[in-house]
Amino acid sequence: MFTFTPLLGAQSSCAASQSILELDGGIKILIDVGWDDGFDVEQLKALERHIPTLSIILLTHATKAHLGAFAHFCKNVPLFAKIPVYATTPVVSLGKTLLQDTYGTAPLASSIIPKATLDESVYTLPVFKANEQPNLLLQPPTADEIAGYFSHIHPLNYSQPHQPIPSPFSPPLNGLTITAYSAGYTLGGTIWHIQHGLESIVYAVDWNQAREHVVSGAAWLGGQGTGGAEVIEHLRRPTALICSSRGAERVAITGGRKKRDDALLDLVRRTLDQDGTVLIPCESSARILELAVVLEKAWKADPDSPDGRSLRKSGLYLASSTCSAAVRHAKSMLEWMDEDMIREFEMANAAHDVSNGKDQVEDPITGKKSRKSYTQPFDFTHLRLVEHKSRLIKALSKEGGKVILASDSSLEWGFSKEVVSQIAQNSTSLVLLVERAAECSSTERGLGRLLWDLYLERSKFNSKAETGIDTAEVVHLSGEQFQTKRVKVESLGPNDMMLYQQYLARQKQLQNTVQTDAGAPMESAADAVDDRSSTTTESSEDSDVEHQGKALNAAATLSHARHRLGLSDAELGINVLLRKKGVYDYDVRGKRGREKIFPFVAKRRRNDDFGDLIRPEDYLRAEERDQLEEENATAKDQKQQTTVGQKRKWGDSKISANGMTRAGQDDARSKRRKTNGISEHAKGSTEDRDFDESESDYSPDEDEPAVPEGPRKAVISQEEIRFHASVAFVDFAGRHDKRSLHMLIPLIRPRKLILVGGEEQETQTLAKDCRKLLGSENGDSTESQTIVFTPVIGDTVDASVDTNAWIVKLSQPLVKRLQWQNVRGLGVVAVTGRLEAGQVVLDPADLSQSVKEDETADSDDKAAVSATPILGVLPSNLASATRAVAAPLHVGDLRLADLRKLMQSSGYLAEFRGEGTLLINGSIAVRKSGTGRVEIESNITAPNVRQRNMATFYDIRRKIYEGLAVVAGG
Repeated sequence: MFTFTPLLGAQSSCAASQSILELDGGIKILIDVGWDDGFDVEQLKALERHIPTLSIILLTHATKAHLGAFAHFCKNVPLFAKIPVYATTPVVSLGKTLLQDTYGTAPLASSIIPKATLDESVYTLPVFKANEQPNLLLQPPTADEIAGYFSHIHPLNYSQPHQPIPSPFSPPLNGLTITAYSAGYTLGGTIWHIQHGLESIVYAVDWNQAREHVVSGAAWLGGQGTGGAEVIEHLRRPTALICSSRGAERVAITGGRKKRDDALLDLVRRTLDQDGTVLIPCESSARILELAVVLEKAWKADPDSPDGRSLRKSGLYLASSTCSAAVRHAKSMLEWMDEDMIREFEMANAAHDVSNGKDQVEDPITGKKSRKSYTQPFDFTHLRLVEHKSRLIKALSKEGGKVILASDSSLEWGFSKEVVSQIAQNSTSLVLLVERAAECSSTERGLGRLLWDLYLERSKFNSKAETGIDTAEVVHLSGEQFQTKRVKVESLGPNDMMLYQQYLARQKQLQNTVQTDAGAPMESAADAVDDRSSTTTESSEDSDVEHQGKALNAAATLSHARHRLGLSDAELGINVLLRKKGVYDYDVRGKRGREKIFPFVAKRRRNDDFGDLIRPEDYLRAEERDQLEEENATAKDQKQQTTVGQKRKWGDSKISANGMTRAGQDDARSKRRKTNGISEHAKGSTEDRDFDESESDYSPDEDEPAVPEGPRKAVISQEEIRFHASVAFVDFAGRHDKRSLHMLIPLIRPRKLILVGGEEQETQTLAKDCRKLLGSENGDSTESQTIVFTPVIGDTVDASVDTNAWIVKLSQPLVKRLQWQNVRGLGVVAVTGRLEAGQVVLDPADLSQSVKEDETADSDDKAAVSATPILGVLPSNLASATRAVAAPLHVGDLRLADLRKLMQSSGYLAEFRGEGTLLINGSIAVRKSGTGRVEIESNITAPNVRQRNMATFYDIRRKIYEGLAVVAGG
């Protein structure tokens, strides 16, 4: 069984992606935890309901659309942090810097507490009116917390089959295997192959077959340097292919990567010649590296000209609060990049090792010598990194032309929002879009989307995209006005603070009512007690942040188990012995099943792969224990914080307007002074230091006002931006286009095709095209109508493999007659027998109970019992009538690489020639087609070589048969 449910990103203008894959046995896989630029917590409610039943989580790309909500769930839903997460190393590193930049520059990323939740919490104080929104913010995760969340992700390499570890509340995975393959698009981007039983699922969302400067192409045809003409074996003919439809109507410009780069640089040069500013909005960790490398190479290759028109006369900036960390991580991940980038790194090392006056450097690939000195990739000499807003404003105030790569592409937060507000009224400036901007939310399009729609309306982009010619057209604006939001964060006032405390108290009450720290799925009242008792509770600090996380965890569980609160003794059943105090007797007469068994819950032991967890404080000496108790007592006296529901005296502590005690304010001030004191010292050696993966890569700006700590709220105001700047577009999205989709999907030949990750029009267009492509191949277009699915958000699709497989029991006489053949660790045999109904042995107590029930109910319905059928030996009187001679059936999968090793070990000369062809002894060719058919060809007509070739021919055929299992029934 395999069902697929898109939670976000299906036939929607929202770029966020969240998908649930449910396999046989209750296994649930969450792929991607995306979020849009609106940061609306209401979008995440559908996923919250699935968290208690998730087995593992897979991440595909280090973009906000694929992991933007990861830190939010780790912070606010503690149960989420217990689910194993798998991703490639670049996705882990760059995803960490992305979310640190997001939470550092986007106040709304903290998430506004929904008004409906506040309405349930407020029971004494009418703080706001019906149409007002207090905009109270949840506590955002700190940079150190984000680094800790990503340090718990399990990193994987490409083409590495891995059997994941399930979550504590997940059923067994039963041999589930996941494998990551290169997807292109971003550094470390992943195509996931999921194998479970007969299900072979390929999840490919946002991939790119073309090679780029930094990122190599997708691994459909074997990856870089292979030149394959067929899809690799593991990704070919899956039972289900989940593919994105974004860009299905886009036609790549003629000329490929070089034409695209030239179009970008041409727009940049024309703007810089007028001393204008070019803003290129882009995400801070993924696609921005590709643009940075292109511009750095252009600045480096441009010679100085006498007229001063050189690019080097203009400034080049990369503006992001974590750009230095992203560049540092990129330097350590060269093995994940394109082979040209690896070659450049090797040549730079060779140039560095030249000594004794030898300035000749030899290219290890081409063998050519050069006197040119090479710098290592991402050692930017012209691109300047800007991590603070004050330095960005200083760079904008400089005279002359400049190019600024800034986050984010939506123009609603980040440094790009600051830059666009500064250059919008300058007619010589240019906002250069490099991808189609997505809508911020279902109610707001955002400034980036507004500019994109305006560009489509006034340019000839649509007609040019159909023909694939140059799309670098400039649209000049003349005073158009755009509405945009300006968000300011403030500390809570007295009324807001009381409202916030009531909200926390209400969530704490829900937590105490449900009492489900593990948050396991509760199918019944009895299961609720078992799941609750089988989970050990963890200690927590008395802080608002911890209360908030546990409260949201309880609220998520309560949302789908609210009807189980306030259960009566009859509804609790046998679990009343555990649930209620003072109850020691329960009448089991007339009960069945678990209602007759005394409830017992085995508590789990907390251990890992290295053994049981120990408490170091249990092994302290007496004097060490006394010293620790004194320190704890002293710390307890100094800590004067008020917990939820706890009374305090008027003189104990004084809460300020921002919700912090005086001691907490002093600690915060000293911490900021300490941080600011080391920031300038550490700035010069940022790229030479070795950082721990669990450390934060974000440093605050000492010139900017401090962000309020403690409970906060967002003050949202509307402002108008009058645009006199120009808008242009060059496609640097790095996604698949129409040609790639139409070429590869027929080669992959999936049995079921599910299209997600695109808008409605392009999804339906691609579905129509795929039905024609797959139908023309099968010769029946009507049959292919059933294999293409286009689900909408929340729609569940049943894409199980179409097989006639049944579970039966083999009788002992039949087992003794079977002759099993081993095929790669699997036993294969063909049988002919008689199928009989299984026998059911009833317990006498159950039998007496069923007799009582027959007196008041229909006996036929009560007697219906399902059992596994039994396959037994065919009787002798039927064996002769049903005996048939079956043709031998070859079971297995021959790999040419294994055959090559086998023939070489047997003394033959075997080598690969062309695609899928193995040449043996220079005269016999062995080919394997895409359907698995093996063909052996040889020239045996020549008299002088006929005898020798025939012997070799039959020897090769015998070796092939030995690698397969020959089975036949009869």
